[in-house]
Parts: sequence; structure tokens; C-alpha cells
Amino acid sequence: MRSGPSLDLAGPPPAGTPVPPPIARRAGHDPVELVWRNELGGVTARIDRAGGAVYAKWSPAGTESLAAEEQRMRWLATASSVPVPRVLGLHRDAGGELLETAAIAASSIVSAAGLRDPEAAAAALGEGLRRLHATDARTCPFPAPDWTASAPVDDPVVCHGDPCAPNTLIADGRFAGLVDLGRVGVGDRWSDLAIASWSLAWNGLGDAEPAFWAAYGAAPDPERIRRWRALWEPPELD
Repeated sequence: MRSGPSLDLAGPPPAGTPVPPPIARRAGHDPVELVWRNELGGVTARIDRAGGAVYAKWSPAGTESLAAEEQRMRWLATASSVPVPRVLGLHRDAGGELLETAAIAASSIVSAAGLRDPEAAAAALGEGLRRLHATDARTCPFPAPDWTASAPVDDPVVCHGDPCAPNTLIADGRFAGLVDLGRVGVGDRWSDLAIASWSLAWNGLGDAEPAFWAAYGAAPDPERIRRWRALWEPPELD
């Protein structure tokens, strides 16, 4: 999900948000918990099944396709050392698309569990990007993330494309995986680093930013950070 300091574009659904019918149909009688709603009206839910929890991500017709995320998760599962959700299926109908993935036994670093140890949470964000960026970019079949496509690439790596803190998972105080992978592609290393480090402040982890840089193994580059953040920042509303 795109997010930023100026606009509240995405977040946990408010109490009482109805379960989208496509998710309800996939869940049957199994318990459903809505965990995220994006700026396009898409909803992600956790379904607790007897054989293990799954996540169902629904995108309404007319918004971005989930096929890009499915393809990238399948590729990362074999090409990278980064843990990513296992794809269970992509379902389409006239109302939209629904992507099902197996749950990773972990929590977002901005969950209550993650926020208990800000230093560990920030370090998990840095480690996740370090491992993703170590993937051989020459083997990546996906282009630069859409929001970066018009900018020159000085330091090409496999980028997340939406590296905000909620998209990193943590378990037992350590990095455990990445999610929301629909924009993965070859781009500039600093496009990820600039936004990931910025997102710590939006999520109550700003004081722990040094742990992010230490875990990644780089020092902040103010000019590169400024340039990439200027591209990400949503325009102010009139």
C-alpha cells in the first residue's frame, strides 16, 4: 500500500467494516478477521482454517490487478533468500480478484508485538531490505516500481517498491518476511532506503532509525534520500 505523511491512504479497517462477499465465500464457516484496507478499496483478511491460517487479499474490479503480486511472490520464492508468503491461488470474477496466500508465523513490525521493541522492529526493516537487495538483479524479470520509473537509476538492485514499515514481518524479535510485493522490480537502492527509513517516523518508530541503517549496513545519504522522498510524497490536497 502506498502511504505517506500527508495523506492517510491505508490502514486497518474501522470496526464494523463488512467482509467483502468474495472473501466471505472463500472463508465459508471459518473465522475471518479484516486486517487492512487500502486506498483503492481493496481489503485483506486473515482466515483461520483448520489446516493453517491464510490471507485473502481482495481487489475490486477496475483497480490494480493482483496478478503482478502473484507473479512476484512466485519468483521471489525461488530467486531470493527473503521469506515471502506462499501463493495458494488467484481467483477472478466480475467483481474483482482475490489472492490467497499461506500465513507466515509472524507479525508486522508496526503491530503491538512489533512496537514493543522499536530497535528490533527497525532492524528487521533494514535486514529485510538488505536481503532483498542482495538478490541477483540480473535475473529479475520485473521493471522498476511505477513511482520510480521516470527517475534515473544510479545503483540498481531488486527493489520492494513499497518498503513502508507495515510490509515487514517480525517474529521473536527478528526479521521474518516481506509482504505487499506487487511493485517488486529492478530499481534504485535508495528509492527503497529513503522511503523505508521515512516510514519509521510515520509509524511511531522514528527514534529507532539508527538501528535500521545499522542492520542494512549503510549510512544515510541526505541528497539521495531527499530526491526519492520528493517523488513519493503525495501532493497536498486543496
